[in-house]
Amino acid sequence: MKILGIGSRINHPEFGKGVVTNVTSEYYWVTFIENGLETIAIDSTFEVIEAADGDVDTISFSEVESSLVRILKKWSDVSEIVPIADKYKGGKLILEPADGNLKAYELPIDKFFNKIIMVRDRLRVMEQRINASDLDEQNKVDLQQYITRIYGSLTSFNVLFKSDNHKFVGQRGK
Repeated sequence: MKILGIGSRINHPEFGKGVVTNVTSEYYWVTFIENGLETIAIDSTFEVIEAADGDVDTISFSEVESSLVRILKKWSDVSEIVPIADKYKGGKLILEPADGNLKAYELPIDKFFNKIIMVRDRLRVMEQRINASDLDEQNKVDLQQYITRIYGSLTSFNVLFKSDNHKFVGQRGK
């Protein structure tokens, strides 16, 4: 059995004439002239008026994945994957107290870096919410200045970022 491609025209005994607008592993999504959008099983009975190749307008998994990532970024505070500088991969952060009798605290640097990224992403979400809020313009500007100063305070951590476009930018960079 040959799978019809998007754009194929069919005549279904119950729904009438329509055009295949999407294909899954089990179903055709068909927009019918009289009945609108319906899903019908691939192996159901219908007359093929004009067949389009099954590989017409296919989409790759990576295209679906990147579309989903864009949607999640737009509508949630899910963070992008930000790579750590190569020289710090697998390293550890050691906090050594001045008192030699106390034990040093060690933390995988990747874990510390991820916390910094989470702070940055939450600041970005806060910035977006401020811009979308119904605050008056002066209050928005004041809050934006605070956020800019926070970014400036975090520039010390820029050494951990692999790419310059992920780094914190304070007052001078804006």
